Amino acid sequence: MSMIKRFKFGLRAIALTTGLMAGAVSSPALSNELNIYSHRQAFLLNPLLEDFKKQTGTKINIVFASKGLIQRLIAEGPRSPADIILTVDIARLQQYANKDLFAAVSTPVLKANIPAHLRDPKGLWYGLSKRVRVVAVSKARVRPGEIKRIEDLADPKWKGRICTRKGSHVYNRALLASLIAAHGNAAAEKWAKGLVANLARKPQGNDRAQAKAISQGICDVAIMNHYYYFKMKKNKNPAQHKWAKAIRILFTNQGDRGNHVNISGIGLAKHSKNKKLAIKLMEYLSSKHAQSLYAEVNYEYPANTAVHASQEVKVLGQFKADKLPIATIAELAPTAQRIINRVGW
Repeated sequence: MSMIKRFKFGLRAIALTTGLMAGAVSSPALSNELNIYSHRQAFLLNPLLEDFKKQTGTKINIVFASKGLIQRLIAEGPRSPADIILTVDIARLQQYANKDLFAAVSTPVLKANIPAHLRDPKGLWYGLSKRVRVVAVSKARVRPGEIKRIEDLADPKWKGRICTRKGSHVYNRALLASLIAAHGNAAAEKWAKGLVANLARKPQGNDRAQAKAISQGICDVAIMNHYYYFKMKKNKNPAQHKWAKAIRILFTNQGDRGNHVNISGIGLAKHSKNKKLAIKLMEYLSSKHAQSLYAEVNYEYPANTAVHASQEVKVLGQFKADKLPIATIAELAPTAQRIINRVGW
């Protein structure tokens, strides 16, 4: 393993454990070296980047930070060493695009691997995995078939029975944006008001906290991203196994537009010094091989339609996904946030 250096800027760097290193970047850039800024945790990227390193001999420097990377890129300007940006949720990808921090990329490989509705029309970002916003219900207290559509959560029959995290979280804001696209502003706001009226408690916690609340009998229905179900099942904490065991995962809107999905994604840094190699990494991450690895590690659905979900995730069964362009969700996110503020979600 090569010596680990510290990044000289003020972000916390994480060195990957298989020989990739988080270190101070070289200047000028080396032709076989890439610098990645990532909102995604290192252990999710490690197998993929190590495989790319073995195939190409590329030296990869990576810094992980949950926040602050946009501000860092802006401060660095044209001097930025970043080649690739990896993040989760369309809202965060769009923040980079809106601040002119991505360079447009369009290659036959990327277009073939990533469906049009999962990439930016201008090539500023590409989805790498799908994150399905599902409904989790109590196995004991909600009968199969009682909830078929996400719209059903506004029905007064669920009064005092629903738990969610805050509406302003990017996951819920994207969900509401999908409802705006489907029904218009007024109907989406009516739904949000109905949802809030049905809450069992003040919005709080993360997605796992909602499953915990169901297991404790606080509520019977919750909204969460699908992969948390598997993360709870595989967690070292036995308590989380009980949370997962208490719930059943429902895909909604299977008789109409399909279940809302979000993405994790990638973009080429505007001031990349190694654009050709960076694009090669983007193409690799969209490939069948890399997408299969990705699916096994993080329980997300591959963006590449030629790749199946992992055996673990297949237990949820087949489902119909909403094909609404992810870029539309980004456009409607500000409107969704205004509705969230008005209804007190």
